[in-house]
Amino acid sequence: MRIDVPKEEYVRLTINPLHPIFAAEIIGVDLGDPPGPELVETVERAMATYAVCVLRNLRASDEEHIRFARAFGPLELPPGVTRFVQRKGRQIAPELFDISNLDENDEIIPYASDRRKLGRATERFHTDSSFHTLPTKWSLLLGHIVPPEGGDTLFIDTRAVYDALPEETRAKVANLEAVHDFWRGRELTGVTGVTDEMRATLPPVTHPLVRTMPYGRKSLYIGGHASGIPGWPEEKALKFLFELYDFATQDKFVYRHKWHDGDMVIWDNRCTLHAATALVGDQYKRDLRRATVNEYGPEISAEYGRTIPVNRV
Repeated sequence: MRIDVPKEEYVRLTINPLHPIFAAEIIGVDLGDPPGPELVETVERAMATYAVCVLRNLRASDEEHIRFARAFGPLELPPGVTRFVQRKGRQIAPELFDISNLDENDEIIPYASDRRKLGRATERFHTDSSFHTLPTKWSLLLGHIVPPEGGDTLFIDTRAVYDALPEETRAKVANLEAVHDFWRGRELTGVTGVTDEMRATLPPVTHPLVRTMPYGRKSLYIGGHASGIPGWPEEKALKFLFELYDFATQDKFVYRHKWHDGDMVIWDNRCTLHAATALVGDQYKRDLRRATVNEYGPEISAEYGRTIPVNRV
């Protein structure tokens, strides 16, 4: 499936599908100038069609990355952004999430270290910030330094997953909610030592199991943070959620993105799941930086955004 590109300022854009179900690449975007309405419209329409879009060959600064992201919604800022302190070595704009294997001195953090232990939970399919009261709209991840091997990212279109569910299952999930719990999700991947104080920083929230996108398609809103169903015993809820997870993660639904320097991958958190693949060796640096946008509300740190009322259309 292809979409038409406006034939004015961005006539040089090329959009190519990357998977039979979803995902496309957009070639010809230049973030050196502020994004005009034609570019914004093209990306919005491409995202509504493909849910995951790869912008190729970008050499964008943090400021250009942030400016582009803000064209699509208010930023979800990393926790503690208001307390940002200039680092002595490696620099990254405080508005961006650091998705790298590097420390503040630009040295590789060993994969086996405690510092990267929690991050390994991202190797299970999930959607960003589903453990907040306000789920995010899009994530925009830009590759500055990409290792020559390993570190692929996997994506799933949960609109296609919903469409493929047996009719009986679609009826079952129609009016259910799921509990999204950051710390319980980590425990289910083998993390231990979670304290009551840690749980208090990210208490569980609930979201409908089925989301309706602004353009009418329905998606299954599950993933690694989904760890309960209100009113159900935990064992029963986890069994059902794991069945949905296993159905969603069939190979036919998965697009594997192999990174190249200058790739920016945009995915819609409302209708996709993604998972990191392990970069186990410690010989390669990996520097990826993510901007995240919300559907609405003020531009605010994720740790405070949990109090924003949810506007469920």
